[in-house]
Amino acid sequence: MTPRTLKLRAGLFAVAAVLVAALAAYLLFGRGPLPIQTDLLAMLPATEQNPLAEAAVERLAHANGDRMVLLVANDDDARAKDAARALGKALAAHKVFASVTAELPPFDLQQLLAPYLAHRNWLLADADRDALAQPGYAAAGALAQRLNEPFITGVGVPLADDPFGWLQHWLAQQPWSRSPLLPEDDLLVAHRDDTTWVLVTAALDGSSYDDDVQRRALGALHVGEAQIARDYPGTRVLHTGAVFYAAAARAGAERDVHMVGWISSIGIALLLLGVFRSPGPLLLAFLSTALGVLAATTLTLLVFGKIYLLTLVFGAALLGEAVDYSIQYLSARANAGAHWQAGAGLRQVRPALLLALATSLLGYALLGLVPFPALRQMAVFAIGGMSAACLSVFWLLPALLQRPSKPMTLALVRGARALQHMLAKPAHGWRGTLAALLLLLVALPGWLHLRHDDDVHRLIAQPATLTTQEAQIREITGLGNNSQFYLVQGKDGEQTLQREEALETRLQALVDDGKLEGWLGLAGMVPSPARQAHDHALLARLFDDPARLRQTLVDAGFRATAIDAWLAAWPGTPLQLDAWLKTPLSTPFRQLWMGCDAQGCASLVLPQGDGSDALLAHAADGLPGVQLVDKPASVSSLFGRYRNYASVWLLAAVLLIVPVFGWRYGWRRAPRVLAPPVLGIALTLAALGYLGQPLTLFHWMALMLVLGVGANYAVFLHEGEPHTADRPGAMYASVLLSALTALLSFGLLSLSSLPALRDFGLTLLLGIGFTALLVPASRPDSEAALADADGTAG
Repeated sequence: MTPRTLKLRAGLFAVAAVLVAALAAYLLFGRGPLPIQTDLLAMLPATEQNPLAEAAVERLAHANGDRMVLLVANDDDARAKDAARALGKALAAHKVFASVTAELPPFDLQQLLAPYLAHRNWLLADADRDALAQPGYAAAGALAQRLNEPFITGVGVPLADDPFGWLQHWLAQQPWSRSPLLPEDDLLVAHRDDTTWVLVTAALDGSSYDDDVQRRALGALHVGEAQIARDYPGTRVLHTGAVFYAAAARAGAERDVHMVGWISSIGIALLLLGVFRSPGPLLLAFLSTALGVLAATTLTLLVFGKIYLLTLVFGAALLGEAVDYSIQYLSARANAGAHWQAGAGLRQVRPALLLALATSLLGYALLGLVPFPALRQMAVFAIGGMSAACLSVFWLLPALLQRPSKPMTLALVRGARALQHMLAKPAHGWRGTLAALLLLLVALPGWLHLRHDDDVHRLIAQPATLTTQEAQIREITGLGNNSQFYLVQGKDGEQTLQREEALETRLQALVDDGKLEGWLGLAGMVPSPARQAHDHALLARLFDDPARLRQTLVDAGFRATAIDAWLAAWPGTPLQLDAWLKTPLSTPFRQLWMGCDAQGCASLVLPQGDGSDALLAHAADGLPGVQLVDKPASVSSLFGRYRNYASVWLLAAVLLIVPVFGWRYGWRRAPRVLAPPVLGIALTLAALGYLGQPLTLFHWMALMLVLGVGANYAVFLHEGEPHTADRPGAMYASVLLSALTALLSFGLLSLSSLPALRDFGLTLLLGIGFTALLVPASRPDSEAALADADGTAG
């Protein structure tokens, strides 16, 4: 290949690189906010067979996702309320908030009666329904009990409108009546242990996962908290909301990217400078890697539109593997000395690089088969980056490296030769059998200690301060946890509400037994037509004798005008779901109604409290159209299934590589070439067992990459050693250099703040380390060649 051809290819590659860079700039900065996805829900796979269940998961996750929930607390009641008002005003002054609610608009609590008063003769509480169903219902006794009830706080129905208390009792069952938060001085207040807690909510004008929204909202809150801490001593603020978790996740990912990127870059730079003794190879190696990362980012944005946190940190670690291709070409140049020819050097390394690229892409392709968005994106990122980095070696580097270079550092070559000799010697003859037995004995206890953990919460760690505050806010306010819910489906609205009532009967039994704090569902607020008709029929037994009812009320001292008005309200009309959903009272609960389509209607029921998974599942057993949806448990179960499949995928990858190696090296040598990564995986599993690391899907996915990367090292040694026969140890030195760069990048993932990437990084750290040490044993002629070289040197 002539120098002119090399330069022409390099020019075409440079033009393509500029076009890709322009496209990447547009995708990153030309479409609004940075497309960095911090939404944990978006990274999780679809787990529910019912598409409506997946839609419900997303609806609940985002119903309050763009809202801050704040609790302002102080031991002094007046000071707590004044601080809450001040915080509300401070937040409302910032445009990042669409609305801030601290003080409630003035209203009469009796307005809550409006949606129900006209339907009072169709609504009965459970206790009243049971009492009216009994023969000989004593209306006079119920009236006497109502007249002697203590003063009612909250929503009280006027005695003239509800003399027997039926509507009052029904309203007492409603969620707003059961809430620990009560209106006081136009604020929502809870009192706990001599402390006053005041609720403040702030709806964001934008997404919680938008970096600019996060920055401005958290900045405004920080200023507001500092202000009330100064003006109202002793005040503290609890907060929760998706924006806090998203900001924490983004900050953790940025720290990881900086740590992995900077430390690995500096480490790799020092290594390359020490080995090649010139800044030129260093700059070209980083140029090749940068082009790979650029192509990977562009491809990822084109395919997915956004980049996940996991991909960002993983991309920083990809530097260590992408630089391998340029290292092999630079090593070939250094080893050739004055005889270097760029075209000939390219032909020398091309088989090794193509074979190494194929094995790496195989591992990443299998990673991309997992139905997990984050892992798929990581696979696409890696495939694009590795391919571009390898292509840059073929098209760009030969034109820039036509002059000979200094040879590798002699001390490094001699050290690599000594280490290769030491590691290769025990792998042959009787020593090899003994070494294999010793490795088996050492590894066996580690394998026996292996266990599994598929909990989805190992994906991304949530700061303890945030989870503690969220739990405390839930306990004080009674706000529920939407990670578990029931999906209720029916052919129409009536059947859906009837099925919901059957479920809620079981849930109420759990509440009565103290096993559940409560539940939230539409059927408790808008009973099914059938239940309303049943309740109306029970009341009709009394209203069929209006004279008797009148006399009962006269005897109790009611005025005639009040009695006439109350009797005239009979029979009233049933409460309709569609009409109720249009009232302001339904606003906090509208997300519970999924609506109707050609397949039927659906609603959601939210259990409140910390009921066990088994308890909640048992409550839905045998109920038609009722399904418990538990997203974390579903994802954990999916992780478990795919973890079980992972060993099969790993075996399949090995079997796919065998014929490739058999074709290239012959069937007798192929097992020896493949042995280092396979043994490296076995020793990694043993080490994880000794470390007490529970295996997750991410460990197994990392082992797939250990297979690909480890096979690369064996390929590099087998392909390159014949070309460095005059410099024994030089090829193993380049393999060690590749391994060290990978350890500097992938190994640093073991320090990541993201548990999933920690598992990933630790596995790669162990696997790459073991494989690099086992590679010398893969060449049967290594020991003899090194011995001859030592003899010649002597």
